[in-house]
Amino acid sequence: MSERRAAPTVGQVVLGKRLQELREAAGLSRDEAARVLRVAPATVRRMETADVALKIPYVQVLLTEYGVADDEVTAFVELAEEANRPGWWQRFHDVLPEWFSLYVSLEGAARIIRSYEPHFVPGLLQTEEYARAVLQAGTIGNSGPQAVERHVSLRMERQRLLERPNPPHLWVIMDETVLRRPVSADGQVMRDQLDKLLEYSARDRVTLQVAEFEDGPHPGTYAPFSLFRFAEPELPDMVFTEYLTGALYLDSRKEVSAHLEVLDHMTAGAASTQRTEEILREYRDSF
Repeated sequence: MSERRAAPTVGQVVLGKRLQELREAAGLSRDEAARVLRVAPATVRRMETADVALKIPYVQVLLTEYGVADDEVTAFVELAEEANRPGWWQRFHDVLPEWFSLYVSLEGAARIIRSYEPHFVPGLLQTEEYARAVLQAGTIGNSGPQAVERHVSLRMERQRLLERPNPPHLWVIMDETVLRRPVSADGQVMRDQLDKLLEYSARDRVTLQVAEFEDGPHPGTYAPFSLFRFAEPELPDMVFTEYLTGALYLDSRKEVSAHLEVLDHMTAGAASTQRTEEILREYRDSF
């Protein structure tokens, strides 16, 4: 059986989908591919769905069976070896839920990240003290101060993504509730957080918009979600939505299109980037 990993990397997701496409183009079922490897069909399925790491000898045999040219096999294997290497976030395996590991991988590989946040400042934009206050108030706080600090460190490490030479374009729509909800009795925590939002709003690769109360309800008022778009043509847009004890990753065209339509609708109805800066300054002055 292939070695199970804590969570797939984006490379494994891309190559798994490509492996499935090559099998289907060759006219083989999963059962037939499994017979070539002398394994259970579930093993082939798990590689194609990135539930397990890509076992290189299996990949080589399958690609040859699918009629892939030798030079393409070599290139695929090199990509698979790279994809199987654990991401930096595996250092936080002691506190990182399995369902969130894929999110961090997607986040790091995305070209565009579009998010709707109705409750808190998105993690990529949080100050350390704001993050600590939010984590202490949630279920993680019940695990003790050491767990909280590990989660804070993970969140700060994720933010290095925005300091890369070519960072993704982060486009966030926040409900006005985010700005009105104090996370700490210390007003300086929220002042510092608003300062950080103002700092990021001036960046070329960050777009911030506030959905104001006065504009009434909008189609996104259900739960926070993020949409990832990638440079790799093999990887379709993906949507992540979180609930109390887990998350859903959606990549069907119908579901992604529905979320994209909602984001576009909210973008048109939310405050402009200029008005958003004014709102942030008004709230900053009120603390």
